[in-house]
Amino acid sequence: MSNLKFCQINAENLFLLFDHPLPPNYLKLEKRQWESLTTSVFENKPLQKVISLAGALKDIDADIVMLNEVGGLESLKNFNHYFLDEKYSPILVEGNSDRSIDVGFLIKKNLPFYFDLFSHKNKEIDLAYASNLDKKTTYRFSRDCAELRLFKSDVNQPFLIILLTHLKSPLDPERIDAGGVLRRASELRACVDIYNELRTQNPMVPIMFCGDFNGAAGRIQTDVEFAYLYANTDLEDVLELAQIPVDERHTFIQVRSGFRSEGRQIDYCFLPDLLKPKLKTRSARAYVYKDLFGSTLKRPDTLEQKAQLPSDHYPLIFTLENMNF
Repeated sequence: MSNLKFCQINAENLFLLFDHPLPPNYLKLEKRQWESLTTSVFENKPLQKVISLAGALKDIDADIVMLNEVGGLESLKNFNHYFLDEKYSPILVEGNSDRSIDVGFLIKKNLPFYFDLFSHKNKEIDLAYASNLDKKTTYRFSRDCAELRLFKSDVNQPFLIILLTHLKSPLDPERIDAGGVLRRASELRACVDIYNELRTQNPMVPIMFCGDFNGAAGRIQTDVEFAYLYANTDLEDVLELAQIPVDERHTFIQVRSGFRSEGRQIDYCFLPDLLKPKLKTRSARAYVYKDLFGSTLKRPDTLEQKAQLPSDHYPLIFTLENMNF
C-alpha cells in the first residue's frame, strides 16, 4: 500500500507544436522567436506561461496529473520533454473537440503499476435541441470522457479507474442552447452512465470522476444540469469532503467591470464511497500560483493580471492514502 498524489488542471490551450527540435536556448527565446517555431494553425502557448505552468506542476509534484485543453499528444509529449525533465509518461487519445483541445494524463515514471487509456468519444449522448427536433442528428461528447485504468498485471483487474472529462462550455454561437446547459447536462448524464456501467462491471474497483465541468457541480448552489450526478451516484467532491471553505475553492476567476473579480469552482474531482476514507483531507486544496520568489499571487482583479497567470484555471490537488498497488 502507498499514497498517490493527484492534480487536476485545465492547462488553457496547451499547444506546443514545433517544426524542428528546439534550440539549446529555447527557455530564453524572445516572443517573435518563440512564435516562429511552428507553422501550425494553432498558436503555441506563450513561452513564459508554459514555463510558469511547468513550475507550478514541479512545485505540486503530483504522481498523476489530469489535464484539460491539451493540444494533442504531441503537445503533451513536448511539454513533458522540454519543460518537465521527462519526469512523466504522457498519455492521451484525441477527442472530438473542434478546437483540438483534448483531455490527457501525465503519469510519473517508475511507479509500481501499469496503465492504459480508453476513450468514450464515440458514445452517443441523449440530446435534442428544440430548433431541430425533426432532424436525426447524432451528438457525442464535446471532447471525451477518457477512462484511465491503473493495474498491477491485468488491465481487466484495475485497482483504480479515473474518468476525465471536459464538459461543454457556456458558449452558444448557434444560439440554440443558452449557456450550453442542455448539452452540458447531456454530457454529464453520459459520464454518469459510464461511471455506473463501470461500477456494475467492477463493483470492488474505485472510480474517480474528474475534469473541467464548466459550471457549479458542487453541493453548494448546484447548477441544475448536475443534479443527475447526486441523484444517481455516490460521488462527492474532494474539496467538499475536506470541508474546505467555499471562498478557498475557486479554480476559475471571472473578471468583471470596475476592477472586480469573482472566484468560482468549476473544476472537480469526485470520489466514490470506496475512496472517501482514503482522502488525506489536509492535502485537498485549490493550488494558488506563486511568483518567482515563491510567494503566492493574489487573485487577479483585471484581465491583464489574469492573462499573466500560467492558466485561467487553478490546479486542484489532493492525496489518497493506503492505495492497494
